[in-house]
Amino acid sequence: MRRPGFLPALRLGSVGLVLVAIIAQAAVLADVGAFDPTRFFAFFTIQSNLIGVAAFLWLLVVGQRRRSRGLEVLRGAAAVYLTVTFFVVIFLLSGVDVQLQLVWVDVVLHKVFPVVVVLDWILDPPMHRLGARDLVTWLAYPLIWTVLTVIRGALDGWYPYPFLDPANGGYGQVAIVVVGVLVGFIGISAAILALGNARSRGQTTG
Repeated sequence: MRRPGFLPALRLGSVGLVLVAIIAQAAVLADVGAFDPTRFFAFFTIQSNLIGVAAFLWLLVVGQRRRSRGLEVLRGAAAVYLTVTFFVVIFLLSGVDVQLQLVWVDVVLHKVFPVVVVLDWILDPPMHRLGARDLVTWLAYPLIWTVLTVIRGALDGWYPYPFLDPANGGYGQVAIVVVGVLVGFIGISAAILALGNARSRGQTTG
């Protein structure tokens, strides 16, 4: 399958746009004395976007050469995390302050880049067929992030998202939401995996 010729430009432009968006939002917070890097970069939105940026930069460095399995796993992870980010913002964070006061930044990080990363996965599918082991790998990161975030919140009282704060209904409510999001992660991971394999040009399996 021939790779669309516009993909390198799309990847490079996307990387630039996301980095500018993150820097712009950090600058706005810094101007009002509200920028705390330990909190700003603790948001899953910021982390998932940076994972997507890392995947695109790796793709740009590799160019037309055969890609490694590790790169394809990272691309899949970015697609999963950003897709979850896209839907969580719509269904759980509508109207919630997540330190993205600039509307265009919110649109870029929560809507535009997730769509671009998934579109990239479809138009230039992985060169290696991925398997259940890779799906489990994708799930490990958000699970670790959730555990560490809840522990941090219990220690200093700050949670990046209200659905993780036990003050909003207790730990039972937090557990229900986390399980629901986990189910979403599994479903989206399975869909990204199946989509990539259906269009894969590779021969190896996970």
